[in-house]
Amino acid sequence: MVRTTAGKVQGSREGGLSVFKGIPFAQAPYGEHWLAAPVPPRPWDGVREATAFGPRPAQVAAAPGLPAWTSAEGLDCLTLNVWTPDEGGSGLPVMVWIYGGGYQMGSADLAEYDGARLAAEGVVVVTLNYRVGLQGFGYVEGAPANRGLLDQVAALRWVRENIAAFGGDPARVKVFGESAGAGSVAALMSMPMARGLFSRAIAQSVPATFYSTAYARQVTEELLEGRSPYDCSPEELLAAARRHSAKGPGIALPFSPVVDGEVLPTTPWDAFADGAGRDVELVVGFNRDEFRLFTAMMPPQAEHDPAEVLRKFGLKDGDVVYHAAHPDADADELYTLVMSDWLFRMPSALLADAHTGTTFAYELTWSPTELGACHALDVPLTFGSLGGGPAGWIIRGAPEAEAMSLQFRTAWTRFAKTGDPGWPAYEPASALTHVFDEDPSDVHDPEAVSRALWSERGFPVIDA
Repeated sequence: MVRTTAGKVQGSREGGLSVFKGIPFAQAPYGEHWLAAPVPPRPWDGVREATAFGPRPAQVAAAPGLPAWTSAEGLDCLTLNVWTPDEGGSGLPVMVWIYGGGYQMGSADLAEYDGARLAAEGVVVVTLNYRVGLQGFGYVEGAPANRGLLDQVAALRWVRENIAAFGGDPARVKVFGESAGAGSVAALMSMPMARGLFSRAIAQSVPATFYSTAYARQVTEELLEGRSPYDCSPEELLAAARRHSAKGPGIALPFSPVVDGEVLPTTPWDAFADGAGRDVELVVGFNRDEFRLFTAMMPPQAEHDPAEVLRKFGLKDGDVVYHAAHPDADADELYTLVMSDWLFRMPSALLADAHTGTTFAYELTWSPTELGACHALDVPLTFGSLGGGPAGWIIRGAPEAEAMSLQFRTAWTRFAKTGDPGWPAYEPASALTHVFDEDPSDVHDPEAVSRALWSERGFPVIDA
């Protein structure tokens, strides 16, 4: 049993760890809080059972094998979970996980986010829910922007105020996340209101998508079709989101963080270049074959023209560069490479270039199946959740998976403890990058051609 600022919670013992699930860090984001900034939870009397995960946030899609979301699950979704090897106050480093899901889906109760194997390495692990979709990132007049990011800030404030009672050190908090979770990490490092809430960060596959207020407003208006979001039930909003597809460049993402000038002053790349986040030690990287996950999930389509895609991105001579660098690749392979670069690889690489504090870069190249080192492969490796769920499809029982996971878990927990993941720091001039594979190595600028090409373009706010 642990006392928090809102009241006592009773967890359970699981495999030598103390585990607490479903602890509210804010009030339920419904009713008057539907599109509002999070507010602290109401205190409770007695002891609150903390042995079951809280409800999922409202979301348009479900992870494979999970039912679609309905309000019958419950609406009190702003909860977090803690795994600790010692709640007696030993001052352990803290790792706070932010899930991905395209800013449209995700929840901390997924089996692949079980914090037990990381916590067994001598750290306190926290996973949290945040609002997604229109409720978390839709731009609504009169409502604060980026409510999903505000939820994350509220959870980090809870960690600062309460984690010592769970054995954690509030001065040694590391945030880490993948995909939309990595975009959230980059955004948090850029946000004045999040400064001081964490001192280390890991961003795994940072997305390129950050929207202007005008574009975000347009997407929301198209989705709502003239209705007020305050007059719609969660199910009605989700049905509208299913019918709507934003016409973003290259991939449809109706919602992403909005550069509103207040919650998020500018894009992470611009913020980092101006010195934001310099006091946060950063590990940032990507998977070599990011977009193969999406091509495998898509129905068969007409042949792609990489040159047309590159022109759309403003890289008029990019096809010449890609063909020269990959002379044996066919059109589909080049398309996958270009999309990998645009959506995750180069945003992550250029974030390392822009960060003015201590930085470490990595690339995952291990290929257990024909999907290669695809998007999300790093998630089961990070948590050691190697069976079932996404791991079952991406890894498929590859015998090297446990050794690869050990590489990730060792580096991530070492970084949380010491600020050193186990390889030399990154400098843009040499771009020294740690390569995760069966035989790991440190390589100078492994994606030099793409980095040089995309450095000229950068990743500005998406405005149309």
